[in-house]
Amino acid sequence: MRLYNTLSKSVSEFTPLDNKVRIYSCGPTVYDHIHIGNLASFIYADTLCRALKSAGYEVEHVMNITDIDDKMIARSKEKYPDLEPTEALDKLAKEYEEVFKRDMISVGNNVDGIKFVRATESIESMQKLIAKLHADGFAYIADDGVYFSIKAYTDSGKTYGQLTPIDSSNTSQSRIQNDEYDKESVHDFALWKLKKPDEPSWDFELDGQQLAGRPGWHIECSAMSTAALGLPFDIHTGGVDLKFPHHENEIAQSTAGQEDPLMAQLFFHNEHVMVDGKKMSKSLDNFYTLEDIKAKYFDPLAFRLMVLQSHYRSQANFTWEALEAAQNRLVSIRDWSDLRHQPSAESMSDELDELFRKTRQQMSDSMANDINTPEALASLNQLVSWMFKNPVPGVEGTHTDGTLAFIDELLGINISNRPDITSEEKQLIVQREAARKSNEWDKSDALRAQLKDRGIEVRDTDNGQVWARSS
Repeated sequence: MRLYNTLSKSVSEFTPLDNKVRIYSCGPTVYDHIHIGNLASFIYADTLCRALKSAGYEVEHVMNITDIDDKMIARSKEKYPDLEPTEALDKLAKEYEEVFKRDMISVGNNVDGIKFVRATESIESMQKLIAKLHADGFAYIADDGVYFSIKAYTDSGKTYGQLTPIDSSNTSQSRIQNDEYDKESVHDFALWKLKKPDEPSWDFELDGQQLAGRPGWHIECSAMSTAALGLPFDIHTGGVDLKFPHHENEIAQSTAGQEDPLMAQLFFHNEHVMVDGKKMSKSLDNFYTLEDIKAKYFDPLAFRLMVLQSHYRSQANFTWEALEAAQNRLVSIRDWSDLRHQPSAESMSDELDELFRKTRQQMSDSMANDINTPEALASLNQLVSWMFKNPVPGVEGTHTDGTLAFIDELLGINISNRPDITSEEKQLIVQREAARKSNEWDKSDALRAQLKDRGIEVRDTDNGQVWARSS
């Protein structure tokens, strides 16, 4: 499998460090519904895992849940003002962690294949890492917390700017305490923040000083990824907006004092999802969540399909028209998958059997070529189009069900387990066919109407009747 590596700025053959592929994904900050741009990032990470498994690799996937940071604290105070700070934070986190996981399942992501790690359950690991950084001279205690020294890091021979070019024009000697800050300049950043009034806090003793407080944002992922996967691990995923400062700071924290400069051997970054050609912004009123999509009666899997129609390294453009087109495409794929349930099953011809086999190989090749989902979908579309032009009702053969399962495992669009229609509905189709052969056109039309009332559309082909669900 060939993948683009943000570290090397090139596509090259991917080789795991050992007998399994260890992947860490930056997860959500669970203070609200995540927007569709973040959701797309998780869809791409899920698809990467699917492609690796399809290629024969064993995958271990870890994702953090950020349940402590500036946004979490502010929102928990706002939503639960009468609760004690730690209790309010925990209640908010649990509520939106469940919302996030439901969203993930709705868009076809394999939640069961992910080990989720909550930041507040990993405080001890963070404190140990901070203590080591301080002991090694890469962190210092200030009046409001503990900070990472970028100068000490670069003086040690390490490179700060492995993912994004950084030079003196965007380097500052100042430090910054906020979890999110000016992404155009480099600052020493907070590893640990001293307790403020009405904030959750954890006891921490460092260099003989009592530093009750809570972790900074960046240290969370360094500690959790190292504890779960070791150092270095294989692949780190996230959106391009995380390259700097978050991922750059993760690399610095994780590799300071280490002989190996690698945190992960490959960084997998997906591009932004634009909205009508613009970046998502609350001020522009183009900030959407999955709830907004479902409110307009779109299938969440249509959003997944829309996302996969763009290569992960190209910007996707969300419009309601594009989502509608993706939904229509999803319905077409589902109708194609339902052909196996049609009456009058026949054996698959050698030609069609070979077409199924060839399509699977083409899709595998596309996914192995830097997760080229648009190309994989194009191959699937060719098969779907051919079968609609040459319908073979109830076709059975070597690759039919196997191909549907293969597509689901690779793309996560859930077409292999679609149920058959009822025996009563099948009998109506048989009766309609008999009525047509007897030239009883009124009866045929009446039976078609009954089927339509049940949500089943029927069309006549040279190979007999073919039904499709109308929704």
